[in-house]
Amino acid sequence: MTRKRTLGLVIGLLVAAGIAAFVWHGKSNSQSSQAGGHNGKDATDKPVPVTAAAARVGDIDVVIDALGTVTASTTATVKSRVDGQLVQVKFSEGQLARKGQVLAEIDPRTFKAQFDQAIGQLLHDMALVESARMDLARYRGLLAKDSIASQQVDDQAALVQQYQGTVKADQAQVDSDRLQLDFTRITAPVSGRLGLRQLDVGNMIHASDATGLVVITQTQPISVIFSIPAEELGAVVSRLRGGASLNVDAFDSDGKTKLATGKLLAIDNQIDTTTGTVKLKAEFANEDNALFPNQFVNARLRVETRHGATLVPTAAIQRGTPGTFFYVVGADHTVSVRPVVLGPVSGDVVAVDKGLHAGEQVVTDGADKLRQGAKVALAGAPGDSPAANRRSGQGGQRRHPPGAARAATASQEGP
Repeated sequence: MTRKRTLGLVIGLLVAAGIAAFVWHGKSNSQSSQAGGHNGKDATDKPVPVTAAAARVGDIDVVIDALGTVTASTTATVKSRVDGQLVQVKFSEGQLARKGQVLAEIDPRTFKAQFDQAIGQLLHDMALVESARMDLARYRGLLAKDSIASQQVDDQAALVQQYQGTVKADQAQVDSDRLQLDFTRITAPVSGRLGLRQLDVGNMIHASDATGLVVITQTQPISVIFSIPAEELGAVVSRLRGGASLNVDAFDSDGKTKLATGKLLAIDNQIDTTTGTVKLKAEFANEDNALFPNQFVNARLRVETRHGATLVPTAAIQRGTPGTFFYVVGADHTVSVRPVVLGPVSGDVVAVDKGLHAGEQVVTDGADKLRQGAKVALAGAPGDSPAANRRSGQGGQRRHPPGAARAATASQEGP
């Protein structure tokens, strides 16, 4: 009997403990659920931190960007006009040379001897002409006295003309030999920068040599050839027809450092059907030699300047299902999706042709977490400071449990 009473008492205690545990667990879950629901609401309603910029009114250049190649205005291979031994080189590799400057000399002795021989033959034949003329004058005097036949006078006159022709041929030979002698002095055909020397002193140089002595390139002025899309050609042509002078800026391969500014010089007469582009040529003074032949540069052709355009940073541009759009920040710190029509881009600024007004704020950073109607907290706004957040009971760097936050709020409000 006693064992049965003891067993019943143990069972009763176990049942009571189970009921108590069930009740306590249910209450605890209820509190946790309420606390979790509150935190979830905070997470949902918490503003997304973003950076925004206000649209402004300003001027923007309509620019066409293209990849270009620097081309020397003139490239010439300096060659010898005669064959001979190179006896002197009068230039340094890489130096600037003037047109007509003597660059090298060939042994002139052979050519000097030929020139002297031609001079001697000319003098000999000129003496024959003079003697024949004196005989002709004497014959004409005798003919007047009827002391000589007219046939002899005519023959003498023909002889004079023959000698005169010989003298002209001799003079031409003298000029030719003088020219060959001058060719022993190799001069620069154009002004420009000299390249690497191809022959050293002591070598034979020939007029038929393919490489020549040196290559000279004219770098002042210098040209840049670049291609633009065919659809951009109309705006460029219309500006040129109106008498405008279009500037072209040349930037380095990174597109960050401007090397020179020049003028658009010419447009090719046909479009490349393979690429759908047309070639343009710009000329640069290149006084500081910043541009080098065959150098790759980024060319920026400024077609026009638009005044009074609505400008925003390019970082604000978003693309998606609505097309091109901005996240526009409203007065209540909520964002709305605003489809826009963009205009020209210049650097990190873009013009907005339609869909945005000056003064409106657009999100430039943090847009990946946004949606239509989302709350935002603007970086740098007065309400974003920790003190302001503590005063308003929202946000801030320090986080408190819900109970502590309510207690803090109650202590601020007073009894």
